[in-house]
Amino acid sequence: MLEIRNLHARIASTGTEIIRGLNLTVKNGEVAAIMGPNGSGKSTLSYVLAGREDYEVTEGDILYDGESILELDPAERAAKGIFLAFQYPMEIPGVATMEFLKVAMNAQRKARGEEPLSIPEFIKRVKAASADLSMDMAMLKRPLNVGFSGGEKKRAEILQMKLLEPRLCVLDETDSGLDIDALKIVSDGVNALRSPDRAIVVITHYQRLLEHIVPDSVHVLYRGQVIKSGDKSLALDLEENGYAGVIGEAA
Repeated sequence: MLEIRNLHARIASTGTEIIRGLNLTVKNGEVAAIMGPNGSGKSTLSYVLAGREDYEVTEGDILYDGESILELDPAERAAKGIFLAFQYPMEIPGVATMEFLKVAMNAQRKARGEEPLSIPEFIKRVKAASADLSMDMAMLKRPLNVGFSGGEKKRAEILQMKLLEPRLCVLDETDSGLDIDALKIVSDGVNALRSPDRAIVVITHYQRLLEHIVPDSVHVLYRGQVIKSGDKSLALDLEENGYAGVIGEAA
């Protein structure tokens, strides 16, 4: 589903190169974990996949279902089924959460050639997804993310993911700021979306998230490159021994 070939990317405003020859393949049905120390380029990779304009690809390619997405803007990538859950979701005053969800869902349905949801069907789906994530429907009457705790913001991101049904889910340190209970709820929400027709990329520092979302593959990112790949046991090794050994092997 996702193939990244010799990707180089830099911050557009400064020209600072962050991604330096990254190669990665994620197959249909796969959950791939991206790990690495601070400053290794993990969040930058998620932004580049989503098409954030602050970053510029200078070399290489990103293929999604065999087609390059480099010329697509974020909205076009989203319409094709690429979803990014942010590490720090923004508060958006003045935008009602329910209205945001309805517009986003119907935009996705239009992109798939489906009819827009009726109001009763929309509310039914939101109620069911909210219950799965232990979210009070009263929260969704507020402006998007405004007044939400850190855990509530992360649950709202997973709620969006459940409702939009993307084919490629990119989670940028979704575990950041979550307590144990919230981590379990969010992880269960992600696991419920595992499917042979969907790929999930989980970006994280810590093994604790991967105890709940067990990955099929683990990739260590350092200085903008994947320096080692393995199965879930690689994450356990990193938790026990840190990154120094893996970085030393790649040096």
